[in-house]
Amino acid sequence: MRIISYNVNGIRAAINKGFIEWLKATDPDVICLQEIKAVQEQIPTLDFELAGYPYHYWYPANKKGYSGVAILSKIKPDHVAFGTGIEHMDFEGRNIRADFGDISVMSFYMPSGTNAVRIPHKFMYMDDFQGYIRGLRKDHPNLVVCGDYNICHQAIDIHDPVRNKNVSGFLPEERSWLDGFINEGFIDSFRHFNKDPHHYTWWSNFGNARANNKGWRIDYILVSKPLENRLKRAVILPEAKHSDHCPILAEID
Repeated sequence: MRIISYNVNGIRAAINKGFIEWLKATDPDVICLQEIKAVQEQIPTLDFELAGYPYHYWYPANKKGYSGVAILSKIKPDHVAFGTGIEHMDFEGRNIRADFGDISVMSFYMPSGTNAVRIPHKFMYMDDFQGYIRGLRKDHPNLVVCGDYNICHQAIDIHDPVRNKNVSGFLPEERSWLDGFINEGFIDSFRHFNKDPHHYTWWSNFGNARANNKGWRIDYILVSKPLENRLKRAVILPEAKHSDHCPILAEID
């Protein structure tokens, strides 16, 4: 199973930049999208079906043009779960999960801590999400949590760890949370195969950050430990430029 995760920063804008053509060429089995910023009626779903993805599931935020996640698949899932049942998560359309045989694939979009109001919300979300995942793994031990976590885990995951040490996304408390989340039984699929620096998944739109590769690695495909021996490959795909993020890919037997 080839799984891609991609924060598209607006699915309609990404389509206008050649996203569907790229999807056909890249040919994943499952793609998890974040920040779709649209409801299904605004999306040319027939184009995705013609591209080879007859199974597509959209979970937008209540607020128009904001947040939202989706899963598109070549394979028919056994079950799709929209949301978590936790109101403050589901109001913003941040979690959708599809089960394929013994593997459960989730598309997840963590809130960003862009201001004094959102930082406490983000920390509440982190705690509640971790509790939700603990419960979910009892019934779905082979869990793949794909998405934009809006956190750089380690200094190697950000271009300037010193100057960003007090910036949300690289706060010690956020990094500690992600460390604890992973240590409860997940594998950072990219770092499982690649320990090198200067690999990022998001770049600011200012100061030619992407051209100069001054980025942050905040998008992850975290794979439950029981799947470790079935994890075959994980890469970042920086050449795809439909968003301020780039897609990431993992292959699982």
